[in-house]
Amino acid sequence: MRHSQRGITFIGWLFLLIPIAILVYCGIRVTPMYMNFMNVSKALNQVATQAKSGSSISAQELKTSLEKNFDVQAIERPSPKDIEIHREGEHLTAIADYEDVAPVFGNISLLLHFHKEVEVQ
Repeated sequence: MRHSQRGITFIGWLFLLIPIAILVYCGIRVTPMYMNFMNVSKALNQVATQAKSGSSISAQELKTSLEKNFDVQAIERPSPKDIEIHREGEHLTAIADYEDVAPVFGNISLLLHFHKEVEVQ
């Protein structure tokens, strides 16, 4: 008599679920970093919008406004000092270009690179 096995075994489930669990764990470790980047992006856009509605603004005034906005939104990384502000012709450009590391387990980490550029005026 021949019996055929149906379904998946316990070991088969382990081989299936362990990679999925690792990906979910990596997503959990990376999510706060992406949320922080969204806050940085929002702060840069708000500062650019405020500067456009007012009169001309200097690079120092833009940096001060950005520091206040980072304080309100409790953004610690990157610091306002890490935001590059330079003049390109008639307008200012604010660039947030930074990396963040998410430790996964042991000596394995994920390196994330973020870049946001906003023109002011």
